[in-house]
Amino acid sequence: MPIRLLGACCFGLLLITGLPAQTRTFPVSDVRPGMVGIGRTVFEGDRLEEFRAHVIGVLRNSIGPRRDLILVRLEGGPLENAGVIAGMSGSPVYIDGRLLGAVAYSLGEFSKEPLAGITPIEEMLADATLPGPRRRLARIPLTPPLTPASLQASLRESFAGMGPFADSPSDLRVVRGAVDPSLGALLRPIATPLSFAGFDAAALAPVMDTFRAQGFIPVMAGGAQAPANGTPSDAPLRPGDPIGVALMTGDLEIGATGTVTEVVGDQVYAFGHPFYGLGPTRFPMTRAHVMTVLPSLSNSMKIATTGEVIGVISQDRATTIAGTLGSGPAMIPVSITLESERGTSERFEMSIANDQLLTPILAYTAILDTLTSYERQNGVGTYALRGDAHVRGHGTVRFEDLFTGDQPSAGAASSVVSPINVLLRNAFEDIELERLDLEIEGSEQPRSATIERVWVDESRVRPGETVTLRVLLRTYRGDEVARSLPLAIPANARGAVSIMVSDGASLAQWEARELPVQPLRAASLPQMIRVLNNARRNNRLYVRLVARDGGAVVNGEPLAALPSSVLAVIESDRNGSDFRPLQSAVLGEWELTAGYAVAGARTLALPLDE
Repeated sequence: MPIRLLGACCFGLLLITGLPAQTRTFPVSDVRPGMVGIGRTVFEGDRLEEFRAHVIGVLRNSIGPRRDLILVRLEGGPLENAGVIAGMSGSPVYIDGRLLGAVAYSLGEFSKEPLAGITPIEEMLADATLPGPRRRLARIPLTPPLTPASLQASLRESFAGMGPFADSPSDLRVVRGAVDPSLGALLRPIATPLSFAGFDAAALAPVMDTFRAQGFIPVMAGGAQAPANGTPSDAPLRPGDPIGVALMTGDLEIGATGTVTEVVGDQVYAFGHPFYGLGPTRFPMTRAHVMTVLPSLSNSMKIATTGEVIGVISQDRATTIAGTLGSGPAMIPVSITLESERGTSERFEMSIANDQLLTPILAYTAILDTLTSYERQNGVGTYALRGDAHVRGHGTVRFEDLFTGDQPSAGAASSVVSPINVLLRNAFEDIELERLDLEIEGSEQPRSATIERVWVDESRVRPGETVTLRVLLRTYRGDEVARSLPLAIPANARGAVSIMVSDGASLAQWEARELPVQPLRAASLPQMIRVLNNARRNNRLYVRLVARDGGAVVNGEPLAALPSSVLAVIESDRNGSDFRPLQSAVLGEWELTAGYAVAGARTLALPLDE
C-alpha cells in the first residue's frame, strides 16, 4: 500500500511538472492585431484607473537591432480628450492578466488620437540586469566658464539619445499588423514632467528651455508632498502608481515623475524608456502624488509632485529605469549663506544628486537661482564668494573670489562648478564629494578697479635688498586706492630687472608669449586639488620679478638664468628633447589681495646697482 501511494504521488508530480507554467508576462511573439490590453495608471490622487490599449501591430528595430515596440491605440478616462499624457510613461498594460509592457512612446504633438508605443516588459527586465559600473568620465563634459549657451550645448548633446527612436521608416520592420512605418518613425519617448520648486522662472529660463527641447516638460510646481500625519506611508508600491526621481531636495527641489510598470519583490521597474540614459545611477526613488491632469492640444501632462524617498534608482537604461526599495542613496549637502549689503542674511540648505554629469549642472542651477532670487537680476552688482568643497579622503577645494559687472551671478556660480566638474571627471579615481559650503556677500554696487601706476620708493636698489612696491588702483568711480608689497630682490640678480603687476588674465597671456611652457598636467588627484586651489582669481594682483636673461624650456620644464656655455651644450646635444630658448627669467613671484576685481597690467623697469 505505501508503495502504491508513493507511485501515485510520483505520477501526479510528473503530471504537474509536465504542465506548462502560466508566466506573469505576455510575450511579444504572441501579440496579434486586434487584441485588447488593459492598462493601469493614476490620473488623480492615488486611485488606480484602467484604460484600454487596442493593438495595431508590432514594430522591430525600434531603438536598436531586435528591439520591439507594440503600437496601440489608447482609450478610456481622459485619454480621448487629452491624448497620451506626459507622466504616464511606464503605465503597465496587461493581456489575459499577463503583463505585456509599459506605455512609453507617443506619436509626436497635435495627434488627433492617442497612439502610443508599448515597451515589452521582457526587454525592460533584461536591460535592468545589465552589469558593469558607471564609467568614470562623464559622457559630455561641461567646458568652463559655464554660460547659458554652454550649459544648453552640454544638455543637448547629453540628450542625443532621446530623439526619435528611428531615423527613417526604412529602419523599421513591421512584423505583425498593417502599420505604416512612417508612423513608427514619428514615435518619441513620452515627455517626462520635471518639476522645479523654489526656483525663479526667469532665472531658470535657459535651463528650462533646454530641458523642454530635449523631451522633458519643466513645470514650476510646489515642493515635495509631505506624508500624511508626518509619517511615511507603508502602503505597498503598485504597478500603475506614480513614482519620482529626485535630483535636488531641500529649499530648492527638482524631481521627475513617471509611472511604475512592475514590482518584483523589492525590485521596481518604471518609465519604459530612459530618463537620461546614464546606465548605473544612484538617484533617490520617491513616491509621487498626482494632483490632476492638464489637457493640452500640444502636450497634456500629469501635474505631480514627488514625495518621501522609498529607495534607489540604480539603472537608467534604453528601455527602463529600475531600482530597489529601501533606504535612499547618499546625496551631496549644499549650504549657501547669502548676506546682502541691505543688512539681510539668508541660509539655504539643499541636497543634490551625486552624478558625474548632473551634479555640476544642479549645483550651478542652485547657486544661480539663489543669487538671482534674492538680489537684483539686472544691472551692475558684485558678489564676494568664499567656501569649500569637501572631498572625502583628499581635503578641500577652496573658493575665494570676487565677481562684478552686469551679470556677476553667472561668474560666481561658474567659479564653483568648474572645479567640481574637473574633480568629478578626473581620470585618477572616483571621488566622493561630501558637501559644499558657500558664503556669498551681495552688493548692488560694482567693485572693479584698474591698475593705473606702479613704483618703488627707493632710488637705488642692490641685489639682496628688499624694496617696497607701490600700486595705485583707480576704482570704477575714479577713486584712488593704494596697495603696497615688500619685494626681496634675489642676491644673484644682475643688470636691469622688471617688475610686472597684472591681473590673472593678463599674466596668463604674458606667460603664453614669453614662457611657452606646457600646461601643467596633474599627475595625481592630490596634485589636481593643489592646482585648483592655486588657480588665479579676479581679486588678486599678481607680481612677477623678471630679468632679461638667457634660459630655455627643455621638455616643457623652464630653466632660467643658464650660462651661455650650458645653453650651447643643451642646444648642440638635444638627444631628441624639446628645446626652446627663452629671453626672460622669472626671479620672484608674489600676489596681493586687491579687494576689487582688478584689470590691467603695468611694468616697472628697475636697474640694479652693482
